[in-house]
Order: sequence, then C-alpha cells, then structure tokens
Amino acid sequence: MKAEIIAVGTELLLGQIVNTNAQYLSRQLASMGIDVYYQTVVGDNMERLKEALRLSSSRADIVLLSGGLGPTQDDLTKDALASFLNRSLHIDRMAMDRIERFFHERGSVMTENNRRQALAIEGGTPLPNETGLAVGNAISYEGTHYIVLPGPPKELMPMFEQEAKPWLLQHVLTGELPIYSKMLKFAGIGESALDQRLEDLITAQTDPTIALYAKDGEVTVRISTKAASESEAMVRLNELEARIQERGPEFMYANEDVPIEKVIVDMMADRSWTLSAAESCTGGLVAETLTSIPGSATMFLGGIICYTNQIKEKLVHIPHALLEGDDAPGAVSAEVAEALADHVRMVTDSDFGLSVTGVAGPGYAERKPIGLVYIGLSQRGKETEVFELNLQGNRETIRLRATKALLYRLWQRLVASEQA
Repeated sequence: MKAEIIAVGTELLLGQIVNTNAQYLSRQLASMGIDVYYQTVVGDNMERLKEALRLSSSRADIVLLSGGLGPTQDDLTKDALASFLNRSLHIDRMAMDRIERFFHERGSVMTENNRRQALAIEGGTPLPNETGLAVGNAISYEGTHYIVLPGPPKELMPMFEQEAKPWLLQHVLTGELPIYSKMLKFAGIGESALDQRLEDLITAQTDPTIALYAKDGEVTVRISTKAASESEAMVRLNELEARIQERGPEFMYANEDVPIEKVIVDMMADRSWTLSAAESCTGGLVAETLTSIPGSATMFLGGIICYTNQIKEKLVHIPHALLEGDDAPGAVSAEVAEALADHVRMVTDSDFGLSVTGVAGPGYAERKPIGLVYIGLSQRGKETEVFELNLQGNRETIRLRATKALLYRLWQRLVASEQA
C-alpha cells in the first residue's frame, strides 16, 4: 500500500509552525506496513487543495489529510474533499452534541461557525475527537482511502491511534505485512565514512533494507523488514545488525533510537560513577545535554561555565601562566583543556571530569582559527586525554559538534572502563 500525507495550512508554508504531524504519521504508517511515498503541504486554498487531492489520488492508495478542520472560513479540508469526491456534507449529531456540551459546560455562547467542526462527508465514517471539537472522517472512493485528521498534534495523535488506525486495519489492511525496524546509532564517524564501510551491504541488501540518516555528531542506520510476526522479523534484523556492527564496533553506541547522552547517563548511573564539566566555548551545552536526560542527577555533579580567563583562574584554578603571557599556550590550548578537566574533577570530587575550550566564532580568538577546539577527559586514577578538533560550520554547529565529540570520547572511555 502506498500512502501520501497532505498537511493543510498556510502557516506551514510560511514556516510559522513545524510539520511534526508528518513525522508522526509516517512512523505510524511504516509500523503498519504502509509505505509513505509522498508528503505534500498546501495552503488554505480550495482550488490548490483539490489539485493536491487529484494528484495524490493518482499515485497513492491511502491519503491522509491533517489540518483545516476548524470553525473558520479558511478551514477548507472537508469542503475540498467533499467537492472532489462529489459528496455532500452533513452535521454529525454525536459531534454536534459534544460541541454544544462543551460551550454549555463553560457558560459560553456558541457561535454559529462552530457547527462547521461537526461536518462529516456523506458515505464516510466520522472519527470522534476525544481531545478537541473537530470531528475527523474516513472514506473510501474508487480504490483510494481518505483519512481526515485535525491539525493540532494533541488531537491528531489520539484520533489516529484510537479511530483511524482501527479503521485502516478493518477496512484496508486485510493482507498487508507490518514493517519492523531497528535503529543503530553511531558517533565519532561521519555519514560518508560509515556509508563507505557499509557500501557492499547496502548494495546487496534488499531485505532487510538499510538506510543512513545523519545529524550533527551522529549517524543513524535504520534496518527494516516486513514480516508476519515480530519474532520472524527480529531473526533477520539481528543477523544484519551483527554484520553492520562488525564494520565499526568502536562507533556503534546503541541498537535503539536513543542519543549518546542517554547511553552515558544510564551507564554511569548503573555503576555509581560521577561526572563534572568545565566549559568555555560551549557555554554549558555539555551540561545541558546531559541534564536533559532523566536520571542524570545521580551521575552529574555539576558544571562550571568558565568563559573568561578570570573565571578559569578563580573557579577552576587554572594557572595564570597557562592563560596569559608571551610564552603562555593560551586559553585555547591542549594544556588548558587538560588542566580544566583535571581541576573540575578535583574541585567537585567526581570520578570523571570533562573540559572544552575553543573558538566558536564568528571572530578569531588568541589569533587561533574558528573551529579549533580542544576537549579534555580526566578520570580518577587514569591518565588524562586531550583531543584537538578542527570543526566546520557556524557558531552553533561548532558548539554542538564539540559537545557531541566530547560525549563520544567519554562513551569510549566508559566502555573501556567496563571491560577493564
């Protein structure tokens, strides 16, 4: 089954809101064995919406529309679909009762245009909205199946799971095999380098399939297969996972869709290891990244944002001779990164200390180039490591990549400590 998602709303085209519904629906459909071939965004315009419907009906078996179900005149989704299918619209009594009850319970006067939210398409199945007012619709016409969903995610998600998904399973997906996937997460290696390591597997592999997705500082490899049962799928996926892991075991940090900071927090919390950080150019991004993970309070003792040399001296006790003077290596140096990692660990009495110092730009600092960053990793009873990074990108990209590189080196050290 081929599907298309049509997101309706001029605000999407203007970039005023992000289309998170398409991501959610694509994942849901994939888990049901439905391949999403197209995603379309169209504004609040009757003719352009009908044109999008004409195109989607020519190339998709299932068309999902989100948005445009509200009470105003520019909420045109059901009007456009009804016109396209040459069907009439009528008030769904259950939906209307819910709307009237909503206003009555709040002591508010219901304006007449709210009746539009109870409109249903002739011959279709109304989809109740348990978290909002606008009723959805499901209807089949000449071999194409249409699902109409509200725009707000808090309404769309429960309506899809409780109403649209059961409708699809009952009326459409009588013989379709579901898709099962695993997400393999890599850090410390770029997308092109990982693609080269996996090139022969990607070329030869038809089932399960392999797809790579890159973000700053990490790469996701999704492997997928269709199967009659989860156990059957896992046999295939686990075998391919083992072959992929053999190509880069030092880079693969998880076989589920989690960020590396989640793996680090769990590893350290399980072993009662503690961590602290001294950050200069990242301005607290390392600490923010780690503390965004639930459970980080058990392992992250604290951080110092030592942005200036004065704070490096006063709070992290970095010798003045390292920071300033004719013979000083300067704040952006391997020597200072090493001292920051060691000293923050000792100040906080943590098991591990992290440091980052560098030039994020846009201007130069200490006559050193933008993107030059040093990261330090100190561990109680072990030799401190310092790594030089030469990063590309704008200020935010450099800060993010420095953070991810530091977390990758920490993960490597944690794995080594586990195996020791």
